[in-house]
Amino acid sequence: MSQEIRNLEPKALWNKFADLNEVPRPSKKEERVIAFMKDFGKKLGLETIEDEVGNVIIKKPATKGMENRKTIVMQSHLDMVHQKNADTVFDFDTQGIDMYVDGDWVRAKGTTLGADNGLGVATIMAVLESTDIPHPAIEALFTIDEETGMTGAMGLKGGLLSGEILLNLDTEEDDEIDIGCAGGVDVTAERGYDEEDVPENSVGYNITVKGLNGGHSGMDIHKGLGNANKIMNRLLFDSFENFGLQIAEINGGSLRNAIPRESFAKVIISEIFDEAFVFDMQEVINDIKTEFKTTEPNLEILIEKADTPAKIMDLGVQEGLIRALYTAHNGVYRMSADMADLVETSNNIARVIVKDGKLYVGCLTRSSVESSKFDLANALRSAFELIGCEVTFSGSYPGWTPNVNSPILDVLTDIYEKQNGSKANVVACHAGLECGILGTNYPKMDMISFGPTIKGAHSPDERASISSAQKYWKFVLEILENIPVK
Repeated sequence: MSQEIRNLEPKALWNKFADLNEVPRPSKKEERVIAFMKDFGKKLGLETIEDEVGNVIIKKPATKGMENRKTIVMQSHLDMVHQKNADTVFDFDTQGIDMYVDGDWVRAKGTTLGADNGLGVATIMAVLESTDIPHPAIEALFTIDEETGMTGAMGLKGGLLSGEILLNLDTEEDDEIDIGCAGGVDVTAERGYDEEDVPENSVGYNITVKGLNGGHSGMDIHKGLGNANKIMNRLLFDSFENFGLQIAEINGGSLRNAIPRESFAKVIISEIFDEAFVFDMQEVINDIKTEFKTTEPNLEILIEKADTPAKIMDLGVQEGLIRALYTAHNGVYRMSADMADLVETSNNIARVIVKDGKLYVGCLTRSSVESSKFDLANALRSAFELIGCEVTFSGSYPGWTPNVNSPILDVLTDIYEKQNGSKANVVACHAGLECGILGTNYPKMDMISFGPTIKGAHSPDERASISSAQKYWKFVLEILENIPVK
């Protein structure tokens, strides 16, 4: 771990972030970071609880003179998205994140940084450890599995917390204060297929789509970024229509909440079409690169001869899959009619796998309107059921309905304007924050969300602004000092 990270200001924040990033913490494998956090709380002599699903709660009494203020819940999630570049050798299960400073940014070498939501966790740790920061009574809530199902927030029972105000530290623009978010549901399509022998006089090819930006499938979905699964399917569709291409394997995308950056396919073509196929594909590739030249300047599409595979997909299932993927919506489905520039409903075709007689398509559908969420989910279900897939909905979680009359919102907007000389942007976001879920068991809790500037979350380009962290830390300290009286 680079010492230069620990020397950044505010040191209390960056040192805790460095400590946290030494602990492997993939979603659904949080045992080590849970143990780390419990040990942290107990060493401070604070009441430390692990609930039945793995969330950690650490309680700290108010500092002297702040005993009459409302108890607050400071909340962030322990897990992080694990993404790396294809050429990066890294084991997320055993290695800590390798960070470095790049101008005003902290980055990781070829992997996600974990600033989402590690900077929030580190903030709370720094406050819990402090001896000179004025604050009311604090209940620090560290949830698990936010990135792959929000099962920590869903499993948190009522009665464990007494706080009246929740500060969620999981947004990514330091001039924004969030008062609402989207809900989501996983849409998964699966079916088996018969494998066929490869016809004689066939030529094998590998098709690669890579170099895309990727990013957060909620916060970045409106940016017109390329989806590797959709680009790959376009190539396969064109070559199937014109040259009878047949598929042996597809491996596209990775995590449900990350816009796919890469896709790989093994295919065959009849040798009589070999030359024409390569020529035509190059024309299609040039067209796609031209379309994405602004948003995806590093896009690479490679068509390379390879060993002829032993088996290919049943032709009827292949045609159905290609057409269903072309039909399935990806990207923004509807903008909000109530809040300017807010994406209401979207879908991310996150994962496509074809191998060994099984096909799998995984999507994450998001919306701030529950009925619209399931409208789009049912459209996707219909497309895949038409080709014989079994389609399941899972991991559904509610959105967080904005409350423009929130008392804690007034506190934060006043402090922000005082510190910065301009008004904060009060927004709802298209990401899935845990506030809506936590509100089901704590409906009277006044909730707000904010954080430092983080770019490229859920991708290896993830980076955290150093100057923004300083601005954010100052904001946090004054908020703690100005929590209303009971």
